[in-house]
Amino acid sequence: MSDKQTSTLQSYIDSATGTVQSALGALTGSTADQNAGETKKDKASLEHDVSHAGTSIAGHSISSTGAVTKNDPNRTEGSWNQTVGSAKEAVGGLIGSEDLKRAGAQQNAEGKGQEAQGQLSDFGSGIANRVTGAVGGAVAGVTGDREAQLKAQEQHDVGKTQQRGAEADIQKQNA
Repeated sequence: MSDKQTSTLQSYIDSATGTVQSALGALTGSTADQNAGETKKDKASLEHDVSHAGTSIAGHSISSTGAVTKNDPNRTEGSWNQTVGSAKEAVGGLIGSEDLKRAGAQQNAEGKGQEAQGQLSDFGSGIANRVTGAVGGAVAGVTGDREAQLKAQEQHDVGKTQQRGAEADIQKQNA
């Protein structure tokens, strides 16, 4: 497995190790061991966060692996419809047009649904690509096909990017 694949697992191992080392340091009165354990836990927490980092910029998702993928068009279009709908609502309220205000609210609501549909699509595709890439990489590793391993790793990374990009957008909406 590459460092990219093991970073989440490694963060769990480091966190557990740090917890044990800190507890032993507290029991034995060793401040150095206790501090080293706490440092290891903090590093593990940062490593975990980085392994789950993902963002969307200008219709593309970017992950901690460095992979970039184009988002489902419904995500961008839905976001645009929300923005335009909100603007219509605001203008309708300012000029006293209930029809424009209502049309804006409807467009905003439709945009939210459209964006959610795109996020679910990218999330599902991401999981499928990650699983297919992981399985393909394992098979290629057994057969010794280095080229197939690299291709499978790339598919895994694209899947991770799709999944993390959708997760990042969903988390922003729920914050």
